[in-house]
Amino acid sequence: MKFAIFTGLGNNSWSDVLHLWQHADQSGWDAACVTDHFMPNTPDRVGDTLECWTALAALAALTKRMRVGTIVSGNTYRHPAVLAKMAANVDIISNGRLICGVGAGWQENEHTAYGIPFYTMPERLKRLDEACQVLNLLWTQERSTFKGTYYQLDDAPLMPKPVQKPRPELMVGGGGEKVTLKIAARWADHWNVWGGPDILAAKSKILDAHCATVGREFESIVRTHGPASITELML
Repeated sequence: MKFAIFTGLGNNSWSDVLHLWQHADQSGWDAACVTDHFMPNTPDRVGDTLECWTALAALAALTKRMRVGTIVSGNTYRHPAVLAKMAANVDIISNGRLICGVGAGWQENEHTAYGIPFYTMPERLKRLDEACQVLNLLWTQERSTFKGTYYQLDDAPLMPKPVQKPRPELMVGGGGEKVTLKIAARWADHWNVWGGPDILAAKSKILDAHCATVGREFESIVRTHGPASITELML
């Protein structure tokens, strides 16, 4: 069993986040991840919120040992080709320590405030599935062509490549049993979900079944409610 922390970037100063991560890195934690939001999920939407990927790039450079990642990056905020480039750069900066966590996106007030299309839940999930394919292609192929419903690549390069081979570890966040867990089974190395022991046990069985269907296995990152929510269990 391995342990990690996740750090909310809302209402936290850069100096506090950096101090926490350097302490975790030096004291034996296995991984640390940051959240991806632009503002608080409150009616007034007021509060300092550090940006996810630029903060993560700096944290990757200022830590040495533990894995670093996102839990999870909203797919609606960035085209997956842009995210693939950013993530590859962070993997290089960290010397191959990145866990790239992605999810369909859920915080509607951010989309409303900044004019980012929110789409329906089914469309957000279909976009997430295509995004995972785009990430995999760009990280592993010399040039990539992809003709999806939502995303297209035309003989697209991505250089330099990530340090990790064949690609950075990919984490999918979400607990939807019919769609999200199938996406995780197809593309992910890790899975992030909220829930207590009973919920996690039930969803894990469903995920195992989806994995068996596509002939895959992967490590599962499980986040729990309550006092243990600061820890990640990497099983």
